[in-house]
Amino acid sequence: MTSLIAKLRTQLWVFKMLVSSRMLVPMSPAKYVRLIRVLREQGTNATTSFALAAVRRPQGPALIDERGTLSWQDLQDRSAALAAGLLALAGGPVETVAILCRNHRGFVDALLANSRLGGSALLLNTGFSGPQLADVLEREGARVILYDEEFADVVADARSRIDGLVEVLGWTESPVPTGVLSIEGLIEGSAGQVPPKPATRGRVVLLTSGTTGTPKGARRSGGGADELAGMLESIPWRGGETAVVAAPMFHAWGFGQLVIAATMTCTVVTRRKFDPEATLALVDQHRATALSVVPVMLERIMDLPAAVLDKYSLQSLRFVSASGSRMRPQSVLAFMDRFGDVVHNSYNATEAGQISVAQPADLRHAPDTAGKPVRGTLLRVIDDQGRDVATDVVGRILVRGASPFDGYTAGAEKDFIAGYMVSGDVGRLDAEGRLYVVGRDDDMIVSGGENVYPIEVEKVLGAHPAVREVVVIGVDDEAYGQRLLAYVALADDADDVTGDDLKAHVRSQLAGYKVPREVVQLDALPRNASGKIMVRDLPTVAS
Repeated sequence: MTSLIAKLRTQLWVFKMLVSSRMLVPMSPAKYVRLIRVLREQGTNATTSFALAAVRRPQGPALIDERGTLSWQDLQDRSAALAAGLLALAGGPVETVAILCRNHRGFVDALLANSRLGGSALLLNTGFSGPQLADVLEREGARVILYDEEFADVVADARSRIDGLVEVLGWTESPVPTGVLSIEGLIEGSAGQVPPKPATRGRVVLLTSGTTGTPKGARRSGGGADELAGMLESIPWRGGETAVVAAPMFHAWGFGQLVIAATMTCTVVTRRKFDPEATLALVDQHRATALSVVPVMLERIMDLPAAVLDKYSLQSLRFVSASGSRMRPQSVLAFMDRFGDVVHNSYNATEAGQISVAQPADLRHAPDTAGKPVRGTLLRVIDDQGRDVATDVVGRILVRGASPFDGYTAGAEKDFIAGYMVSGDVGRLDAEGRLYVVGRDDDMIVSGGENVYPIEVEKVLGAHPAVREVVVIGVDDEAYGQRLLAYVALADDADDVTGDDLKAHVRSQLAGYKVPREVVQLDALPRNASGKIMVRDLPTVAS
């Protein structure tokens, strides 16, 4: 009886949150029937919310990018046509659709088309190098890739390694050459067509990093109403409003913000590339109430001259949602001092979804806090023996979220302890229950919202013929949270090799965010008697 009462209370709380946020609004009986039909036909996955929004507000503005406005029904029609076109191209079932696009309509078209095909949408980092992209496509079994024209050279490696790779251009700056496949071309050529109902439910594969630094595919089908309600209790989304989504949509955070906006039938305003002043202009122009960013974007905004910031009021803005890395405290406070206490900083994991949120009052108390757990999520901080640590004692962070993790695509497993997922982070809880994340329990660093493993960069640098020995470490950085710093000892005949040469070598093999910001040349690296490099004996480099 006690558990039944608890469940009933939870359901009532969820209903209250969904109504108060205007996620649930009165509709005609006919629309309720159509909503039920969509749920029966599609089930619930990460993109169902787009189809539901098309029932609720078919002609309402859904997406605004540099090329104009699309309604919710436009998105459904376009994705159906694109799915039909891809099906015809592939000549059979499409199991994985790889998407290498920036923030624009083509990204959303591809995402929704995959759902109609019942495949896995593989969201690719726009900073990938050619070899890295090819590795991921091969591992994930992707035979179809939709990409922006600017990434044509990056796709070249995959083209040479994957037989029969189907390539479709997304965003192009000039007319698409005759005979070249494009998203817009497929939509136009298959207009009005609807693919058959797939045998499987579409999923989204978000890339994360494993212990070796190689990106892993993590499946997330999307959480339920209780997870949504927990988020709405912490971040004040309201149905039918307008949100500027600047965070990259291939990233777990940006993707989540896109899906939440669709769930709330909020108009999404976006642009392909982030520009700090242009972002402020979008908020004011569209009277946006929400702005979704990664922390470095907020910092870039506050780096603008005061005369530029004075041009924008952001009076319509009710909240800024940020996540992806540590935020520079002075930037958070400066933003709130100028534009109001609206910043909400989230601590998330691809495998667990939203874990905690630092609301404005939390950030005023301590701008480096990750805030308190969202309702439905449980946290523990333990020592190496698995025992809970005391308040303000640093330990390993464990989390149990409201929705399950669907697993990695390559079959790897996440560690769990007594039903709690091991986050891989270390941190502490204060007396009020606020979480502080102080680092990783391995050597991973987070630079500008991206995970980087120094050992991966060391391997690439070590393969350069001019490098005799190398060590790469992470150091604090005001702009990016952390940055990579490489120490190298060159071969005797390599005096003409510069730090810029070595950076270019890394850039040719790895994503741009994995390129060291500095390369320090030494005669030899300090080692102990067993030959291990002594990091603490490396010379300090000024930030």
